[in-house]
Amino acid sequence: MGESSIQSLDALAAGVADGAKLVVPANYSGVAMTATRALIRRHIRGLHLVCAPTSGLQADMLIGAGAVATIETSAVTLGEFGPAPRFVEAVRRGAITVMDATCPAIHAGLQAAEKGLPFMPLRGIIGSDLLAHRRDWKVIDNPFAEDDPIVVLPAIEPDVALFHAPLADRDGNVWIGRRRELMTMAHAAKRTFVTVEAISETDLFDDESLAAGVIPALYVEGVAEAKRGAAPLGLWGAYDADGAFLRDYALAAKTQAGFDAFLANWLERPPLAAE
Repeated sequence: MGESSIQSLDALAAGVADGAKLVVPANYSGVAMTATRALIRRHIRGLHLVCAPTSGLQADMLIGAGAVATIETSAVTLGEFGPAPRFVEAVRRGAITVMDATCPAIHAGLQAAEKGLPFMPLRGIIGSDLLAHRRDWKVIDNPFAEDDPIVVLPAIEPDVALFHAPLADRDGNVWIGRRRELMTMAHAAKRTFVTVEAISETDLFDDESLAAGVIPALYVEGVAEAKRGAAPLGLWGAYDADGAFLRDYALAAKTQAGFDAFLANWLERPPLAAE
């Protein structure tokens, strides 16, 4: 992609349009929280949020800010800090459409899009209540065996994949290490935007120790440098999640008024030198 793939954070966020199908990773895979703050600041609306395969703070904040119309996920939770309060309340009020899934189902749908397939077969769902609620999931006969029904899931083709990673180079290649789900997201999505801790001046493919964990720039439309760009969540091998922030958020976001006050404070904070 070259130098043109390196963008400002605001330019990166501007690439996510209202109504986009946006795929984001689980908390352990590098969540682009600084970019999420930029999206909320510009009042993005109508997102179809795909969680690969779960989400937490990121989804809850986007829902509380009124940015999400539909969420496709296997779970939204704050983990040890309890339920995701704005997600729970939105579900209770019917304010968002929930496309309930399982972790393997989310991955299978993305893998279908990655491979250019219309659907992906998956075992383990027959007999669950999910089939009654996911009318887009179909049960077919295995064409290679008798009396062997199997579920087929439509491809999940996001408009945009958004995540945070440790490193990119000036050509737009992005190092994700062992986080192969990020590679699947980038392959499946029409466009991929990544925030990173640092920009390398040398080609990542020239480093034998890094090359196997690099997403080629072919799949990456934009990269923005954002120090501590996953905070207050953590980034593997770099920093841990901010437990105090998450605890305070879980308490404040139990009500919409509390969430609004907490969010306003977070949005108004000037970027930290380490962020």
